[in-house]
Amino acid sequence: MSLDNLNETEKYFHDAMQAQGIPTTAEALTTKLEEIATEEGLAFKNSSDYSPFYRFLKLALVTPVLWLIEYVIRVVMPSLYVKTAQGAALELRGWVYDTDIKPEEKLTGLISFIRASVNTSVTIPQGAIIKSAPIDGKVYRVITTEETEFTDGQLSAQVPVKAEEAGAAYNLAPGYLTILDEPITGISSVNNSDNWITSPGADREDDEDYRLRIRAKFTTVSDHHVNSVYKSIISAQIGFAYDRIFIDHTVAPRGPGSADAFVLFDAGVPGDDYLTQVNDYITTNGYHGHGDDIKVKALPETQHDLTVTLWFPEGTATDTKTEVAADIEQIIRAAFRENSEYQNITRVKPFSRFSFQRLGAEILAAKPGQLISIEWGQSDIVSDMNIPRIASLTITKNEVE
Repeated sequence: MSLDNLNETEKYFHDAMQAQGIPTTAEALTTKLEEIATEEGLAFKNSSDYSPFYRFLKLALVTPVLWLIEYVIRVVMPSLYVKTAQGAALELRGWVYDTDIKPEEKLTGLISFIRASVNTSVTIPQGAIIKSAPIDGKVYRVITTEETEFTDGQLSAQVPVKAEEAGAAYNLAPGYLTILDEPITGISSVNNSDNWITSPGADREDDEDYRLRIRAKFTTVSDHHVNSVYKSIISAQIGFAYDRIFIDHTVAPRGPGSADAFVLFDAGVPGDDYLTQVNDYITTNGYHGHGDDIKVKALPETQHDLTVTLWFPEGTATDTKTEVAADIEQIIRAAFRENSEYQNITRVKPFSRFSFQRLGAEILAAKPGQLISIEWGQSDIVSDMNIPRIASLTITKNEVE
């Protein structure tokens, strides 16, 4: 047992206990024990550290108190406050404010199946698996949830699917899910097209996001609907994070009392139907304030054509160049929020400057010794109330001579 390795929060509570005169060391507790013994007329004839009886008293009285003090500092005190509670203790704090943690959810969506000929009878079975190519070693798979038969003259069909696992990582950008696990006779290709997500996947809410939603309740106790109230209502929905909601009051889009709430999604933006459900939750179900008119929308996007030249060491094998370039493409797409892998990569966000120089340094750090240099064909991207997306990405592979 030791109080030498306290983190910043624990040190705060340790210092608060000391300020109130509570002893927190073996020496201070021993001194306090001796003071109490003297006040009670209990005199120790041999208080030497070599006295077996005195050593036993210190072990039997002082050590358990030190255990209790450490437990109070490390567990009890942090668990009493929203700012410092974690895990189950934070969930108890949320329960006090009638705010439950959001569970993990599996994505549902629609996959486009294209048949080779309209003259061929094709039925997509329930349970068919569509998967992505490996992304940082992870393959994502979705499964059809109902049998679908092509009608006469229909070249493509939208087939409902559900993610194999729960998690926000399945909210992939269009064009990632293109591989049939088992071929289906008559089907020439599959893909997840634009607005393919009908209900986004979600991870179990982490402590920091949950803490933000609980704190928002501090300002929602009045009847007046302010930004924090609406952000709290919106963020309670699956797929919406409190710190990814931006409410714009600068222009009243539908007259006085109106505003738009823009939500930052990764590139797998939920379809219009899901956003309609959220807007109905706010308006039809009576969660809007008197005279308020607020609409939830996806954050506006800006499109960018990206070019990058990769310089490899002399003599690098062609297969190695191809493999490294394919992985770097996924890293760049992760930076533009098209997938959720590569957590050490800086991602684009609104109201910021996105530095390609920094992204290049992060790629070089992820590929030590495999590249000499990375040369970008564009300058930094400066964002306002919008999010940059990739319109096209061209990668050139060169070798240093």
